[in-house]
Amino acid sequence: MRFLVVDDEVKLVRALRRGLEREGHAVDVALTAAEALYHASECEYDAILLDVMLPGSDTDATEERSNGRGDQAPAGTFAGVEVCRMLRARGHWVPILMLTARDTVGDRVRGLDAGADDYLIKPFAFAELLARLRALVRRGAPQRPVRLRVDDVELDPAARTVTRDGRPVDLSPKEFALLEFLMRHPGEVVNRRRILENVWAYDYDGLSNVVDVYVGYLRRKLERPFDRPLIRTARGVGYGVG
Repeated sequence: MRFLVVDDEVKLVRALRRGLEREGHAVDVALTAAEALYHASECEYDAILLDVMLPGSDTDATEERSNGRGDQAPAGTFAGVEVCRMLRARGHWVPILMLTARDTVGDRVRGLDAGADDYLIKPFAFAELLARLRALVRRGAPQRPVRLRVDDVELDPAARTVTRDGRPVDLSPKEFALLEFLMRHPGEVVNRRRILENVWAYDYDGLSNVVDVYVGYLRRKLERPFDRPLIRTARGVGYGVG
């Protein structure tokens, strides 16, 4: 899955990014309201982690690059709430988890009324953050099945489990993320650029063979022990399942 982390606390952003990437997720970060609006308009995310108390800054007052309409990104101490409100007004319904050190009822209501899906008060346990993100992805994307199934392979995004023919298959976080992305596009050949952008979150430079390497890992775990194929290769293009 791919997440956007929006917070002006650099240390917290780095910690969240490291933790989420260790879980196999792709992560983009934004430190200001303007950056958050730009990323959210340009990319597809499974969820956004959005700090309520984004400060006003020179960047916040610049024209938003993504829409070309001259809209200005919100400024002020509650800019995170305004980012949420603006995204909803533009039809972006990605699940949003608000993060804040303010724990009054009024603050929570403000964020929820702006369109947030859930609220987490700082400091928080990383395990709780992961649990809330899993719940948001399940609730916030009804078009995605709770469990993904292609042929005799079943993947449970919430439980982080994979089985083939009813037998459990142990995958690393990045292997799991790659398989999940392919299974969310059954019957489609997905090119390497899209895979890299969504699973590794960096631009394809035409030289990296990391996708091919990890497809090889998946084949060793999901094909060889069962003596039947799963992943299709479109030479020079990419990979697909189903």
